[in-house]
Amino acid sequence: LDMAEAEEGLASRISAVPQPIEAAEKVDVVQVDGLVLMKIIKHCKEGLPELVTGQLLGLDVKNSLEVTNCFPFPTRAADEIEEVAEDEGELYQVKSLACMREVNVDCNTVGWYCSTYLGSFIEEHTVATQFNYQDNLRTAVCLVYDPMRTTHGNLFLKAYRLTTAFMDLYRKNRFTQEELIRTQFTDRDIFEEIPIKIHNPAIINAMLMQWDQESLTCDFDRLDLSTNPFLEKNLECLIDCVDDLVTEQSKYEYFKRRRQQQRLMQGRRGRDEQEDDRMQPEPSRLETLLISHQVNDYCEQINKFAGQSFAKLYLMDGLHAKRTVE
Repeated sequence: LDMAEAEEGLASRISAVPQPIEAAEKVDVVQVDGLVLMKIIKHCKEGLPELVTGQLLGLDVKNSLEVTNCFPFPTRAADEIEEVAEDEGELYQVKSLACMREVNVDCNTVGWYCSTYLGSFIEEHTVATQFNYQDNLRTAVCLVYDPMRTTHGNLFLKAYRLTTAFMDLYRKNRFTQEELIRTQFTDRDIFEEIPIKIHNPAIINAMLMQWDQESLTCDFDRLDLSTNPFLEKNLECLIDCVDDLVTEQSKYEYFKRRRQQQRLMQGRRGRDEQEDDRMQPEPSRLETLLISHQVNDYCEQINKFAGQSFAKLYLMDGLHAKRTVE
């Protein structure tokens, strides 16, 4: 699955979006309405196996970002021309916002959402889209929903923003090894996660409490003991990321060897900055940072899921032993 097709054209659509009211730059919490959450889940599930994206609407209230509405972006057909798809997407977005404005619904853009597969959203396309949003809307966030991980009993919905340090480096496009060492920038400094708070009106909370009292509910998904499929898919994705990381490292090592050969051929012993400028430019280390971040995320997912699975297996082993004794 590739995020490129799902996110293609998002950057060009931002210019057509009404700018939100001036607000504080720092966001401490993202408050998502329950109806918005259901819309995102429905859109992401219906779009499977394709990855989908959409627009988030709401308001900035002090240090809280309230997401009160959303709408999906149309999916581009495989045989559709890129320019035509972008024009139709922009027209669709403008008409959607105009209709919401007519019925007095919040139409201020506060970010975007996307679906992902096992948390594999950390790609250059995602970073570029979020940078364009955040560069125009300082409080813009990206909501990431994973249908695959949600099926195992835990809702996977995360809110991310690009850090200020990464925004400065990306704006200058200075992802060289020397710059990363000088600023002590690591892959953990790319995104910052913001806590999410689910909000429902009082009448909906009352209805949920009534349902909970009338019927006995049980989340049987949490008792699922099958661990092989999920772990296998995570390990497969982890292996692919490690292979990509090795490839990026090989490219950088080749660049270093080639630069050393050029210096030796020129008979240079010191370092001449003017000559270095005429040499082959140093490749960007952005892709290496993103892949490293993705590898760390996969390792954390495997560690967390394996710990929960072991707890379930030990619990079942104790129950089975007790039944055998009786």
